[in-house]
Amino acid sequence: MTKRQKIMLIRILVAAALLVALQFLPVTGWLRFLCYMAPYLVVGYDILRKALKGILNRQVFDECFLMAVATVGAIALALYEGSGDYTEAIAVMLFYQVGEWFQSYAVGKSRRNISDLMDIRPDYANLEQEGKLLQVDPEEVEVGSTILVQPGEKVPIDGIVLTGSSTLNTAALTGESLPREVAAGDEVISGCINMTGLLRIRTTKEFGESTVSKILDLVENASSRKSKSEDFISKFARVYTPAVCFAALALAFLPPLARMAVLGLAPAWGTWVYRALTFLVISCPCALVISIPLSFFAGIGGASKAGVLVKGSNYLETLSQTKVVVFDKTGTLTQGVFQVNGIHHNELEDQKLLEYAALAESASSHPISKSIQRAYGKELDRSRVTDIQELGGSGVIATVDGRQIAAGNHKLMARLGVQAIPCHSVGTIIHMAIDGKYAGHIVISDLVKPHAKDAIQALKAAGVRRTVMLTGDAKPVADQVAAALGLDEVYSELLPAGKVEQVERLLAQKPEREKLAFVGDGINDAPVLSRADIGIAMGAMGSDAAIEAADVVLMDDDPLKIPKAIKISRKCLGIVYQNIVFAIGVKLICLALGALGFASMWLAIFADVGVMVLAVLNAIRALFVQNL
Repeated sequence: MTKRQKIMLIRILVAAALLVALQFLPVTGWLRFLCYMAPYLVVGYDILRKALKGILNRQVFDECFLMAVATVGAIALALYEGSGDYTEAIAVMLFYQVGEWFQSYAVGKSRRNISDLMDIRPDYANLEQEGKLLQVDPEEVEVGSTILVQPGEKVPIDGIVLTGSSTLNTAALTGESLPREVAAGDEVISGCINMTGLLRIRTTKEFGESTVSKILDLVENASSRKSKSEDFISKFARVYTPAVCFAALALAFLPPLARMAVLGLAPAWGTWVYRALTFLVISCPCALVISIPLSFFAGIGGASKAGVLVKGSNYLETLSQTKVVVFDKTGTLTQGVFQVNGIHHNELEDQKLLEYAALAESASSHPISKSIQRAYGKELDRSRVTDIQELGGSGVIATVDGRQIAAGNHKLMARLGVQAIPCHSVGTIIHMAIDGKYAGHIVISDLVKPHAKDAIQALKAAGVRRTVMLTGDAKPVADQVAAALGLDEVYSELLPAGKVEQVERLLAQKPEREKLAFVGDGINDAPVLSRADIGIAMGAMGSDAAIEAADVVLMDDDPLKIPKAIKISRKCLGIVYQNIVFAIGVKLICLALGALGFASMWLAIFADVGVMVLAVLNAIRALFVQNL
């Protein structure tokens, strides 16, 4: 509980105690009035001050103005009638403040929960400088510095492990408890917790550009992007509040005047002014104004806990309407990790052909080359390789142990006048020629992610009616992956511009009320991520391009997070609509009862505070997303 909340609670308790004590104090006249003003001012002075400030700033119509007019009016009515009954006005202000305190406590608690979930900002960095270890602010550490991270400490800045090995807890970033093993040469990102060994890390980014800083910035600024529902509530409150004020004014004056002019009866000013004041108390739009933004805030916080960063409540609302999901293939549905799956028509031993291919490709950093080197699995003696020629779009030619080795596609074989044997396996085919003679080919393919098929099924179960894959890969490879995963459509051999064209065609085909989401790696697919109704970046830990281009960022590369993100958004929007219908429905009923004289001011404040409390409690449900 904050200091402000404690002070408010004390004021409420003091005012309540004074109000109860006054019931047993036999005072009358002006002394009674002054005694009752004590608890009224104790509990309501800030509301009166805010109302006066609003009037002076020409921002009259808010809940403070409504409460001030209603309670001051009730006190004035008691003075006019000489009844001395000020209890009702004070009780109305007291119960209103009880509701405000509860709302403040609930919002504060939800913010603290979200802060705890995202408690990944490091407090310090252990900087290694001239043989000494200095504890400094992470913002003071420059790129290329060496830092030490001990067991139990947070990794403060993105970098590469120089020495040491350890297990990292990435739960705060990904929402998953599965630890990650790292050793010398591995990249590490800020926000992870070092669990076991000592790590020496060379920093690759400044703190302001590191993963933890960008994540915190995303979560903190998410509330600045409002959804249509929040805009509706803001516009509704701007129209609704002055409307009910003028309606209350009409209720206070028109019926009495009509009684005198038309019916020739006594005006009964006290009755109708009391009804108008009750009408004002009932009309406070607190439940809507408070609970709708809180619902979205809680939804974004709940998604953050699950490792899904949503950049704003507008994107949460769009995500809930998603009916078409379009995927990139490599790095999204597949691991982007190529491996050797076969060696065919080999004139040499398999290991010898792999050795020649690995040596010929040893100067290349291409994923295909790396996969061949991994499959060979032994240390490469680069001194055995000379005259390396890389031929863009074809392959590589090199001299290995005095023999000419050519490794590449069928274009390279045609260029060398070598007859390549076609391969019927699906994947990337690396044809090999030794001294101008065909020596066989190596089949390399990407690995499908373990949960990719389950993710597609979960999306269809969640109501997504169309799943599509776009890829630059060859048609046989794309068709095989799409069939294995159960995708509805697949478009292959696409350049980046072709992907944008396909997304635009799909956008034109769908109904306007449905939304299209594109899921990519956030680096190569930035144009498509921007063009879709909502862009989702997969496997984005440490990827600046992903965080910048996407509307939703998944902090690990698990495709199952996509249906989870959609379910979270739909739960949040469901809560928003429940609160809108509930709050407006109860308000309209109570307003009608108040205008007809069936609701007293006591009932009015109970209805107002009760609706607000229930709406706030309902909004906080959006925080809990574990079982979705």
